Formats: sequence, C-alpha cells, structure tokens
Amino acid sequence: MLKKILVSTFPICITMAIISVSGHAGTISGLVKYDGAVPKFREIQMDADPICLSHHGEKVFPQTLVLGANNEMGNVFVYVKKGVPQKDYPAPSDPAVINQQGCMYDPHVLGVMVGQQLKILNPDGTLHNVHALSKINPEFNLAMPKFRKETAKTFDKEEFMFPIKCDVHPWMSAWIAVMSHPFFAVTDAENGTYTFGDLPPGEYEIEAWHEKLGTQTKTISVTQADTAKVDFTFSSPS
Repeated sequence: MLKKILVSTFPICITMAIISVSGHAGTISGLVKYDGAVPKFREIQMDADPICLSHHGEKVFPQTLVLGANNEMGNVFVYVKKGVPQKDYPAPSDPAVINQQGCMYDPHVLGVMVGQQLKILNPDGTLHNVHALSKINPEFNLAMPKFRKETAKTFDKEEFMFPIKCDVHPWMSAWIAVMSHPFFAVTDAENGTYTFGDLPPGEYEIEAWHEKLGTQTKTISVTQADTAKVDFTFSSPS
C-alpha cells in the first residue's frame, strides 16, 4: 500500500516543483519616449511603381522615427545586454514574420533567435528584392517576383542589428537582430511600451537601441516573480 501511495504522488511532486521554479521568473517592462523637436521627414515618392502607390490612400513617410500621441517611441529594440544566464535557449517553433506590405517592411525592427525561421511575405503583387546586409551570417540577395508570395530564411549565428533593404524600391528598409536568448522586445508604435519575461532573479544590463538616436543602457535588479520597470528617453541630437 505504501508503494502505491508513493507512486501515485510522484507526478504531483514533479508538477509542484515545475510551478515553484517558473514562479521565480521575473519580468521587465517599460516605456520609451522621445524628448525634443520632432524632425520633418520628406514624403516617400512611390510614383516609380504604380502598384506600390495603389496600396496607399494618403502620404507615406519613412519609419525612422515613429511617435505616438505623447511622443512615445515605436521601433526601439530593448534587450538584455548583460547578465543572461549562460545556457542554450531553444529557438521558438513559430517563425518570425516580416511582411512587404504596401512596399514597406512590417515590422521595421525585428528580433529573431538563432535557428528560428524568418518568414518573408510578399502580398504586394509586384517585384521585391530582399537584400540582407549581414556580416556574421551569410549575406543574401533574394528576388521575390509578384508570383512568389512567401519564402523563409534561418540565421545560424548571433548578430546584432543589420539592415535589410529592397534594391527595387530604395525607400524600403528594415533592421534585424539575431539573438542567442529570448529576452528582447520592440516597442509598440502607438504607446512606446515593451515587455519580456521569464528572467531568473539577478542583476541585468538593459539596452535600448534606435537606428538613428543610438543606444542607452540601464542596470536593474530582478527579484522573484517581480516586474521591474525600466524606462528610457531619447533626445533629438544637438
């Protein structure tokens, strides 16, 4: 009888141990804002490709500085730069996706993990040329005619922030970071917020990256089952 009781309670003990470990994980979240005069960008001229132009009912501007109603910043890549426990982090089974929608890249800033599939979409009905200017991973230059709606790539090495462009439509650009861990996020275009979780307790250096305004770093301590808040403010260059 005692043996039966021990066997029946063993799965329960394992479940409780898993809950206990995962309950120790912390979360980092925050807000990124812009302070200063907002530069005026020239309208993108898409007349050279009428198909691109047909996808837009109003003016289109570069995605260099995307601001919300109160100058909240989109397209800022926030990640753990130092302090991540050294181990192998499995790549997500779901692919990351970048869409060539209306002859613009969506998203404009993207993070993927080493070994994670990147799905590249072309719903525009026109020719695009996906040119990844990576230095550590092999550079690729891939034509996507209008009949080629989807393709996929995988990066095998960690590489921080390299551009992707379209050689057919020179205004099209995006940025990709290939990460060895999952502790990163891109700020929301409307409210400038970000969040990532499942961090064990410890001290971490958090970096916020913007393609034109550079980087900022802050150090934060994460405790068990806690949400640490890390905000950043970027200023216009002097």
